[in-house]
Parts: sequence; C-alpha cells; structure tokens
Amino acid sequence: MRQTRSDGIDLLTTEELSKYFIGVRALDSVSITLGRGEITLLLGPNGSGKTTLISTITGFHKAERGRVILEGRDITNLPPHQIYNLGITRTFQIPRPLRRLTVLENLMIGVKSSGDGIWGSFSRRWLEEEGETIERAFNLLEFLGLKRLAHHPASDLSGGESKLLELGRALMPDTKLLIMDEPLAGIAPQLAEKLLNRLREIKELGIGLLLIEHRLDLVLPYADKIYVMAEGKIIAKGDEEVLDEPGVLEAYLGA
Repeated sequence: MRQTRSDGIDLLTTEELSKYFIGVRALDSVSITLGRGEITLLLGPNGSGKTTLISTITGFHKAERGRVILEGRDITNLPPHQIYNLGITRTFQIPRPLRRLTVLENLMIGVKSSGDGIWGSFSRRWLEEEGETIERAFNLLEFLGLKRLAHHPASDLSGGESKLLELGRALMPDTKLLIMDEPLAGIAPQLAEKLLNRLREIKELGIGLLLIEHRLDLVLPYADKIYVMAEGKIIAKGDEEVLDEPGVLEAYLGA
C-alpha cells in the first residue's frame, strides 16, 4: 500500500450538506472534516442520517444543497465510479464477495488497467500491470492474514474473514479515504481486535478512515475524532468525552 500525500489541505470536508427524501430532511446542513491518517467515528441512533451521509459523500445519493470537497476539489454529486476512481472506497455492513471466485480473484476483479481495452490485453504494459496487481493482492492478503486462503473460493470464508476480504477489496485501488459501515458487526471480539489493529496500520500510511460503528467498547480506543448525529444533524464532535454530553446521551443512548 502506498502512502498518500501530506500537505495543509484537509482530506475531505462536507459543507452544509443537505438531503431530502419525500420532503423529509435526512441530512440537515451537515459539515464535517476528515484528515489524512485519522480514524473518525460517525455515531448516532438508527435513522440519524449516518448511512445517508456516507452514501451522499460516495455519490449513491444526490445532495440538494451543500458541497463535498476532496483535497480542495469539489466532487459533489459525481457518479459513484468517478468518486471511487478519485480514491474514496467503501465497505458495507454485510460483505458482498463474489462467492464462486477465489479470494485472490475477488481482490483483482475491480482493478482497472490499460488492458481493459480490446487491444490493451496484448500489450507488454498490460502484462506488467497484471503482475503488479497480483503482487499487490498477495501483499494485502498477507497483511490481512488471508494469504493461505488465496486460492480458496470466497464461499469458504467465515463471516469475519469475509469482512477482511471486503477491506482488502477496498484497499486495492490507490485509496485516500476508506469509509466503513459497521465493520465489526457480527464478528467475534478477537477478530474484531485484529481488524482494528489493521485499520490502525492503514491510518499510519496517511489514509483517512470514516467508520460507522456501534460496538463502542471495542472501537473507541482507536478513534482520533468523533462526530455524533441525530435527526440528520451533527449534534456533537470531539473526542470520546462528547459521549457524556447531555444532548448525546439523550439522542444516542436514549437517556
């Protein structure tokens, strides 16, 4: 994995981002800032707007108002594939591996190369890129502890191993920002700790991470910054002490 650039520009910001569904305001002027080499938690009760926010950042939903800025570039409402090509990748709560393909093939299938055209597959450059892609995939599998399963079908993986494969797929391109929706859901604490330690190593490469997660006992020690949402708004931001604020206790914990 390559280290991303480091300069004075924020990795990603949203500015007064708003989204409506049939007249209901799902996002209400949401402004957040994500930095390189940081793990940011996005917390809040169900229906607070967390998934809508990450879907709007990644182009799956269109914003009615506001902007999404990646390294100083306005990427608001670009199609998902363009946002992906700019370095924003996403994993989902339920992994979606291609079960009949091998673990290695699952990593390689989404990587674009100069061989994608009709003549590209005959070029020397394509062969070089293919070799580089295979090497990158094996390095990732070793990093994730899945190398021994490289040639096994993805259907052989446990739920936790499927989560690790999903992470590997998200890291195959030149990722700048990795967005993860409940990465610890449904996996045992021991494997959850392993995944979190891998995320800490990823952030040390300068990659930004935005996590939606409910298993706070496991994830809080790894967080650099926290945003809390309720009813489509950011109601608190800071470190884990924000969880003790009365508004957060009322909205997020139901106190």
